[in-house]
Amino acid sequence: MTSFARYGRQIILPEVGVNGQQLLRDSSALVIGVGGLGCAAALYLAGAGIGRLMLVDRDRVDVTNLHRQILYTQADVGRLKVEAAAERLQALNSEVRLEAQAAAADADSLCKLVPAADIVLDCSDNFPTRFAINAACVAARRPLVSAAAIRSEAQLALFDAARGGPCYACLFTDDGETQERCEDAGVLGPVVGVAGSYQALLALRRLLGLGDDTGRLQLWDARLLSWRTLSIAKDPECTVCGNPRKS
Repeated sequence: MTSFARYGRQIILPEVGVNGQQLLRDSSALVIGVGGLGCAAALYLAGAGIGRLMLVDRDRVDVTNLHRQILYTQADVGRLKVEAAAERLQALNSEVRLEAQAAAADADSLCKLVPAADIVLDCSDNFPTRFAINAACVAARRPLVSAAAIRSEAQLALFDAARGGPCYACLFTDDGETQERCEDAGVLGPVVGVAGSYQALLALRRLLGLGDDTGRLQLWDARLLSWRTLSIAKDPECTVCGNPRKS
């Protein structure tokens, strides 16, 4: 262990310990989207000592991002998000191996990126990307932590079809339905921070083997400060992870 002092408050936890910390150091995480969700998630993963952290986002920092995307400052406006994010994360923890890719998360790139990670965090902001990430995770047998936030509400779940659980497509159908975006509907900054932090927590729990969070949809209402948990059923006819009947 190269830096016991850095992770000391984490290592003293019985569920982590020295062996768990080494496990995190030997693990890799792929964060797709370094906006409000990805900023919070990446900060906690880097702080926890993930050995390899891959960031994917093609966007540049805009002034409208700054109220919720906590990795960036005014000086970063106009910069590629992955470059600014990697710089801040490396300053936080120089022991983490950071890889930044300023590109769209499409099927071609995902088929290479996803198999290289031990866990994937979907911090994107649109359905087409989420469905592409889910399909790549099912194909590569990688666990996926997915989240979304808008207005004062957030939702997130861990999907792991490789362990027999449902996938994202079991919950949402790819029927071309339009999705509200925070540019139009608005969002409170701490809402995405809570959801992104929770994504990091689910990822760390999965990597450390702390329970099974698969198949539960977590819903948070910031106005009421309340959580609800719903079970997600695996769809045997799912076109991504199931065995749909041929017509």
